Amino acid sequence: MFQSKKQFINEYKDKVAQTFGTTLERTHPADRYLVLSDMVRDFASINWRDANAQARSQKVKTVYYFSMEFLLGRSLKNNLKNLGIFDMVREGFEELGLSLDEVLEIESDAGLGNGGLGRLAACFMDSAATLNYQVHGDCLRYQYGMFRQKINAAGEQVEVPDMWLRIGNPWEIRKVKNSVEVRFWGHVNVTGDMNGDLHFDHVDATLVRAVPYDMPMIGANTKMTNTLRLWAAEPADEVPAGMDYRDYLSKVNEICRNVYPDDSTEDGRFLRLKQQYFLVAAGIQTIIREHLENNPSLDNLADKVTIQLNDTHPVLAIPELMRVLMDEHGYRWHDAFEITRHVMAYTNHTIMVEALEAWPVSYVQRLLPRIYMIIEELDRQAVTYIQGRFPGDYGLVQRTRIIDNGAIQMARIAIHDGFSVNGVAAIHTEILKNDLFKDFYYLYPWKFSNKTNGITPRRWCLYANPELEALLDKTIGKDYRNNFDRIADLEAHVDDSGLQQAFLAVKHRRKEIMADYIRKETGIEVNPYSIFDTQAKRLHAYKRQLLNILHVIYLYQRMKEDPNFRIYPRTFLFAAKAAPAYVFAKKVIKLINNVARVVNNDPEVNNVMKVVFLPDYRVSMSEVLVTATDVSEQISMAGKEASGTGNMKFMMNGAITLGTLDGANVEIDQLVGRDNDVIFGKTVEEIPQFRDNYRAWDLCVSDRRLMRAVNSLVDGSWSGNVDDFRMIYDELLGRNDEYLVLADFDAYVRAQEEIDRRYRDQSAWARSCLINIARSAYFSSDRTIDQYAKDIWHIEPVRF
Repeated sequence: MFQSKKQFINEYKDKVAQTFGTTLERTHPADRYLVLSDMVRDFASINWRDANAQARSQKVKTVYYFSMEFLLGRSLKNNLKNLGIFDMVREGFEELGLSLDEVLEIESDAGLGNGGLGRLAACFMDSAATLNYQVHGDCLRYQYGMFRQKINAAGEQVEVPDMWLRIGNPWEIRKVKNSVEVRFWGHVNVTGDMNGDLHFDHVDATLVRAVPYDMPMIGANTKMTNTLRLWAAEPADEVPAGMDYRDYLSKVNEICRNVYPDDSTEDGRFLRLKQQYFLVAAGIQTIIREHLENNPSLDNLADKVTIQLNDTHPVLAIPELMRVLMDEHGYRWHDAFEITRHVMAYTNHTIMVEALEAWPVSYVQRLLPRIYMIIEELDRQAVTYIQGRFPGDYGLVQRTRIIDNGAIQMARIAIHDGFSVNGVAAIHTEILKNDLFKDFYYLYPWKFSNKTNGITPRRWCLYANPELEALLDKTIGKDYRNNFDRIADLEAHVDDSGLQQAFLAVKHRRKEIMADYIRKETGIEVNPYSIFDTQAKRLHAYKRQLLNILHVIYLYQRMKEDPNFRIYPRTFLFAAKAAPAYVFAKKVIKLINNVARVVNNDPEVNNVMKVVFLPDYRVSMSEVLVTATDVSEQISMAGKEASGTGNMKFMMNGAITLGTLDGANVEIDQLVGRDNDVIFGKTVEEIPQFRDNYRAWDLCVSDRRLMRAVNSLVDGSWSGNVDDFRMIYDELLGRNDEYLVLADFDAYVRAQEEIDRRYRDQSAWARSCLINIARSAYFSSDRTIDQYAKDIWHIEPVRF
């Protein structure tokens, strides 16, 4: 471990020579990145070893966080900062005549996820290690990320492979000795013994080897280092009888090819199911093996282990643990179930019924025959339990069946057969209890709790925004870096005009950096003195990027019609990926780009308004974008967004939330008050009654602004083909505006006018921004993890 700049320089030069057999001057920046990352990983490995040793000696309980995605972003800068050696390495690079920034830009974002679910998991890993909790992650080692997004000349999304492993992943260590085998297909032979016990033998199965690659999850200012284990699929030693060797290799290789395969085909759906089982089967085998290395039996597994299921994707862990306990370790059903139900905890991330996974019975029967048998018994057990508590309530039985209408309802397994169910924002949890999972809350009220999401303030504030960090250091000292609750000390200074001006200067500098990024990525010149108004999130109808762009269309049409009407200069920034098979979402992306092309090339308005779609939204882009944003667009239809974490990142960097009362926006609003955010739109309580009499066509006809904006979708304003955006037009008027885009339009226009009005008073605006920052501690994932640790996992930190 290098302890000084001089030692680092010498070791770095030696490492370059040893690795590439050349001098430092002749290396490529990618070579320098790989060498530096190897050195940092080795530096951290001492802590990694010591943390595991301390956890074993103190016999602490361990949490395993099962998630199909961990959207880590880049690791090098974060790890240098968390280890406290960033400045030393930067100075060492400068002395060597090298640019650390150039090397940092070489790293690809880890292609291990898609959106907020994976970003949350990554924040949790950072916070858990920083707080000294032993929390390990399990995920798949995807060969390719979701996809890289390009925008073609027609404004359309084009997907290309995300080759995130092109130069390798220096953070991972391949652990072949910890490989396990996972079984698919085949059938189950059932035999009985003299005692009447049944034995289950899964035969003629296709075997796939699961090989772990471990990455260190490094805490800040601590020795604590946890593990993110990425599972890779590799061929077993034997090819299944009767199967062509090449077909077998192809089937194995597709398991970890990329995150979330297209599920619009049966092959794609089977592949998703295969991925989910591969993850949990590999993860549970390892957990069992490690437990038995330190304990005489599995009787106390629930005292030593909690498995947190991040949404429904890893719920097969429940029947899989049952299988391992019964078939491999001889436990009877009742005893295996008692262990399992005290190990498994479930986090729900969606309110949308269509997003709750349900697998056709035939899929699971064929791919996972023993698992299906266990699920059948879990279903019978749940029915028996409910009938015993509520005799004659057949409706309740049917509404809570695990196997329902020929499909296996994954969320129902998690609720029936785990010990904890949590939502991720206060309003989300209330919707779970009172609506989506109402029957289950009636059955198991003690299982339900809320754990509002959070983000790591290190990556998303201190490291991404060094200018803001310096201002905070100067204003309130540095204690907040290690205890983010101390950010509240800033509130005592928000009326200081000098601080307000200094904050505006910080924000302007971040906007200049963002403007440079936009120029390089898109060729569009934007005005850093304009309001940066940002909507950055996955493209989905309920998130209502369409409402945003319809408002842009309205502003453009009004300014063209009335030369005397002008807005405060505004740059509308969009960043979003649409799922490859989600045609409507891809049409909205094309609409945004086509509107941008018209607006940005119109000299009558482009001095006061620009529209930019930023291709290939990812963590590293977001780190630049959130720090530069003035207005955070969080405009989903109320009752659809579980929580959101982007809203928290923007808030923590001093953006004003423009949003509906949905997800964590509700808690932001409660914390900062209406003087420091702008809230609009129909509420969860208002929507059901409103829908009863809602006619989108009548509303549109009655509002000239709406009629003009909506008609422009089909009159050739944004495309030479008048039918290009017919699908969007039909969604709004033909299908009665499912997500109330038109219904909330007038309120949204007025909310945007309020933003315009407030921004013109720069002192008051800065004060509001500072209040948002000062009250953002609640949205630190450190707080969230502490709540999980105390309320759900019941774990203690490792002592050093």
